[in-house]
Amino acid sequence: MIAVEKALEQYGSPIYVRHEIVHNKYVVQTLEKKGAIFVDETAEVPEGSIVMFSAHGVAPTVHEEAAQRRLATIDATCPLVTKVHKEAVRFAQEDYDILLIGHEGHEEVIGTSGEAPDHITLVDGPEDVANVEVRNPDKVVWLSQTTLSVDETMETVDALKTKFPGLVSPPSDDICYATQNRQTAVKQMGAEADLVIVVGSKNSSNSVRLVEVALGAGAKEAHLVDFADEIDEAWLEGVSTVGVTSGASVPEVLVEGVLEFLSQRGFEDVEIVKAAEESITFSLPKELRRDLRAEASRLAGQ
Repeated sequence: MIAVEKALEQYGSPIYVRHEIVHNKYVVQTLEKKGAIFVDETAEVPEGSIVMFSAHGVAPTVHEEAAQRRLATIDATCPLVTKVHKEAVRFAQEDYDILLIGHEGHEEVIGTSGEAPDHITLVDGPEDVANVEVRNPDKVVWLSQTTLSVDETMETVDALKTKFPGLVSPPSDDICYATQNRQTAVKQMGAEADLVIVVGSKNSSNSVRLVEVALGAGAKEAHLVDFADEIDEAWLEGVSTVGVTSGASVPEVLVEGVLEFLSQRGFEDVEIVKAAEESITFSLPKELRRDLRAEASRLAGQ
């Protein structure tokens, strides 16, 4: 969200964004009001315009399409996704069969698959493992979409290892740290809460996974909402403890709105469940940093 806002400040509107910058309705609506235009395909961006690629990443063919249309590009791919892309390229160069664990059709999966289409096979959950075929069972590696459930991913990995005992793991964990931390906290929360409310959008993979994790941890009910006014008061009947969490890209104001809604209905005592300290911050896209520095230098020289 910050990257799009900074781009609008630097270049003015419109800024075209290929796919939702993050999967959150509030973020997208807020940026649209400020002058961002979200498109599904590069071909929808007028030639010579500025286009930003979303946090989910894009395939190399998308960069080629943008160059053909003379588009100025700003690559806002999450660094964690970029890491998976680089791993895919490296293992493909070493002629591995790459088993990509993820959900078919998700933007991140499409982008990663595009890095090495001849080497990557999508594995959409443990039930998909039986259909997987590789050239050499002794030269197989798994990678994953960064926003999956950790438990779901490892269940798929275990099934793959049973079928391919020589399966190689990536050099570091692919699951987003923010996703992991929230899932860990929800497991603690779900074991104690009668109801868990997850703040996030239905097209957000990591938000949907949080609902599943909460139910798996023992919560009697778990629901996904974008805004506090989507909460059905019937959910609160007979409930003594409510757990509240949010997807990795959800603005804090939306969580505060849910807490205020609950407070007005008698749930006033708040206990923080913290799975880990999150001190990692990511820089703005390099193209935007470059132009902001140039602008700062120009102003300093006046």
